[in-house]
Amino acid sequence: MKLILFGTSACHLCEQAQEILQNIVAHFSHIQLEWLDIAEQPKWQADYAVRIPVLLHPNSGKELDWVFNFHDVIKFINELSMNEKYRIETDSMGALEVPAHALYGAQTQRAVNNFPISGLKLPPAFINTVILIKKTAAQVNIDLGTLHSAQGQAIIQACDQLMTGDHWDQFPVDVFQTGSGTSTNMNVNEVLANLATKISGVQINPNDDVNQGQSSNDVIPTAIHVSAALACQQQLLPALQHLARIIETKAASLQHITKTGRTHLMDAMPLSLAQELGAWAIQIRKGISRIEATLPRVYQLAQGGTAVGTGINAQPEFATKFAAALSTSTGLPFIPNASFFESLSCQDTMVELSGQCKTIAVSLMKIANDLRWMNSGPLAGLGEIELQSLQPGSSIMPGKVNPVIPEATAMVAAQVIGNDATIAIAGQSGNFQLNVMLPVIAYNSLQSIEILANTSRVLADKTLVDFKVRKDQLEATLAKNPILVTALNPIIGYLKAAEIAKTAYKQNRAVIDVAVELTDLDRETLENLLNPEKLIHGGIQT
Repeated sequence: MKLILFGTSACHLCEQAQEILQNIVAHFSHIQLEWLDIAEQPKWQADYAVRIPVLLHPNSGKELDWVFNFHDVIKFINELSMNEKYRIETDSMGALEVPAHALYGAQTQRAVNNFPISGLKLPPAFINTVILIKKTAAQVNIDLGTLHSAQGQAIIQACDQLMTGDHWDQFPVDVFQTGSGTSTNMNVNEVLANLATKISGVQINPNDDVNQGQSSNDVIPTAIHVSAALACQQQLLPALQHLARIIETKAASLQHITKTGRTHLMDAMPLSLAQELGAWAIQIRKGISRIEATLPRVYQLAQGGTAVGTGINAQPEFATKFAAALSTSTGLPFIPNASFFESLSCQDTMVELSGQCKTIAVSLMKIANDLRWMNSGPLAGLGEIELQSLQPGSSIMPGKVNPVIPEATAMVAAQVIGNDATIAIAGQSGNFQLNVMLPVIAYNSLQSIEILANTSRVLADKTLVDFKVRKDQLEATLAKNPILVTALNPIIGYLKAAEIAKTAYKQNRAVIDVAVELTDLDRETLENLLNPEKLIHGGIQT
């Protein structure tokens, strides 16, 4: 954009105007300034001699007459920038270029400029929660009489508009940013202020109005807790319940199937497939209980603590009214934390929740690996079950089919375990009154919850619900299992039983045949004592 400043070297006011314009041009590459001394330009003297200094946009002919200041010039330039690539925004640190049609302002743009690190953005679930916090705060501030109704209602309408999914491209700040998440808080504040201003026609300030009674230091910890609680209740817990039910249903259908047990990946005493799968189901049920046991602490919110936990600039009733309003809108029992100092200075609750997610990940890894082993083969592996064929398994080996869902589950588990390590390290960064790794805690926590929920459903619906049992293979290996001789220990002793087992291994014979030869027990008695269907119920055989 080209601008012309009319003046004269003998004019003190022109020097002031030139200084203002030079300061702006120095920061904005898309603005070019031409200085015209009318004493040397007779053709301009008639129009501008008694008006200088005057700023002209030659393309449109629009002018800005003295007296003007820095902000007047910025406003003038922005009014001319409808077809330009950039506009100028200001904050407490000065002015800078912002994309012309962006809803955000200077503080967001500074974060975009400062943190070109990963390209990772905080997920929509988190941004949506920050918006929900702003909506709730606006309503509470209206009720408290600290925010004019017109401004507050405009903010609420802007929040509703954003929460429909509009304008998600207006939240460009990288995850790896200021540790308090101030850039994200101000990003939301600026977008809401611009939208609310357009809605109401009343000027809405991102700090004074949208952020009223709040600080990034309590908004972001609150958003972490609220978004995690919602994700657990809406995604993770229902998915785990679904997985547990599928496993339990499958186990109930396999009660009549007995197989060789394994310890150390070596043959061991028999058990039923129902018993094996039942253990998986209990792992998942206990994972559900672990999440549910942690959620009461997640429901305790930092909102109201503001900058350091004292609640400076927030009404005394704000925290209680905020938590109550948020509970009404979400259906979850949020309350103010008994100590805002604890809420701001540490993230112990999220470290705890992440640990519970890690435990669930470990459970899923165990189940996935068991399925992979049981499915291995089909000829040279265990070949106990056949998983559903979902896709070709090789680009070079025709007919090969792999256990893709258990493999994906194992990778999810690895990611969640890694996320937990990051969250644990981030949780240690509570320096005095504020944790300063909040964005990465938010990102990793929500990712862990989301991918655990998604993989639980996929594992249930694409693997566990319909795998086939190779009963012939299970019976063949069970019949040859010398470890069945363990049931004879109380009758013939450990050493004699070991001799029978080793002989059966060495001679590749059924254990019952060797036992007939090496003991004085008859075959009928041995068949009763070594019956796998009886052995799976434990106890001493008689």
